[in-house]
Amino acid sequence: MIRFFFNRAPNPLKIALYLEETGLPYELVPVDTLKGEQHFPAFRAINPNGKVPAIDDNGVRVFDSTAILLYLAEKSGQLAGAPQEHGELLSWMMFIASGVGPFSGQAVHFKYMAPEKLPYAINRYVRETQRHYEVLDAHLENRPYIVGDSYSIADISAWGWLDKATFVLGEDALAPYPNLKRWFDSINSRPAVARAREMGKDIAFKAERDEAAMRALFPQNYADNNANSTTTA
Repeated sequence: MIRFFFNRAPNPLKIALYLEETGLPYELVPVDTLKGEQHFPAFRAINPNGKVPAIDDNGVRVFDSTAILLYLAEKSGQLAGAPQEHGELLSWMMFIASGVGPFSGQAVHFKYMAPEKLPYAINRYVRETQRHYEVLDAHLENRPYIVGDSYSIADISAWGWLDKATFVLGEDALAPYPNLKRWFDSINSRPAVARAREMGKDIAFKAERDEAAMRALFPQNYADNNANSTTTA
């Protein structure tokens, strides 16, 4: 059975959606990143990079949401796209992994978490996020899905961050992108999305972003921080 290391951030929710769509059996393993559990040796043995999501598939470890989606799609044959569209699928998966995800994440960081407001950084990441939305919007004109005519891991991967569009860009974030909004509304209405949203709601993850949480999330920002050390648990 797949052990799914999880919290309720956008990237783990992609894997939650894939598992709910496909019905693959899994065991949910919560990782409270605000408490620093991602730095425990037991988890670092699964993901040396100390981030969620990650999976342990009967001794095979896979980390990073894009790698996990590609691995599970290849292994199960579900939502992998048509063979002749594999190059297109890989291209959009990498576009999301290298563009939509990190630029959205940095926009959120500099808007809400940075200790000082840096207008250049906020403008840089917000505008690049908007540019990525424009690319997707143009691509999705007259298309029901990102790759070909069928729902795939590319749609799941994009959904994870587009689901946070209002947090990233503000209210009515998708209004300037009608094709992207149509696509998002279609994906978002799937029953598996509702189930993925419920995943982990009964887990009491830490919510307070106090100094200990910030040190756990961003240990590299603190010269004296030992949150990245091999503490036991």
